[in-house]
Amino acid sequence: MASDAKTAGSDPRSPVERRIEKSFEDTAGLGEPLSRRARQTRRSVEAYLNAGVVPRYMQRLREVDAAVEAQHARIERSYRRLQERYGADSEAFARRWLTRVRSFRFDAINELIREHNEWYPIEAQLPIDPRTGEYVGLRGRRFRRRELDLDWVLEQFPAAST
Repeated sequence: MASDAKTAGSDPRSPVERRIEKSFEDTAGLGEPLSRRARQTRRSVEAYLNAGVVPRYMQRLREVDAAVEAQHARIERSYRRLQERYGADSEAFARRWLTRVRSFRFDAINELIREHNEWYPIEAQLPIDPRTGEYVGLRGRRFRRRELDLDWVLEQFPAAST
């Protein structure tokens, strides 16, 4: 106690300043001051729980990308098989390809894409352009994903031979 009074007497800082400086020291650990980041990080139950969890919008985006890639690969296999089967008969290939494309179902992946388009800007906390009232994508990129349909397939794999 006497040493504290002695140090306090020679210390030009006020008792409040000394108390605040002491609060930045980690008394449970090595006694070293906490880093600036550690001092400024918000400590709450929500922050703790969110720290170890991948946000839902990121999980959904991975699911959308994986599903689109899987559809693309499946359609490409079908396209290549038909090309091999019909060879130089481009008219027969085009007719058969259009028939097959019309039979493709994208209901499940399109539902996931609609969910992404609806919730992503809210969950990712995208800013809103005050002039238009629309969400602004990150780094100028659009966040909305296109639903898969007949046009999407034919853009990727045209019926007419090039």
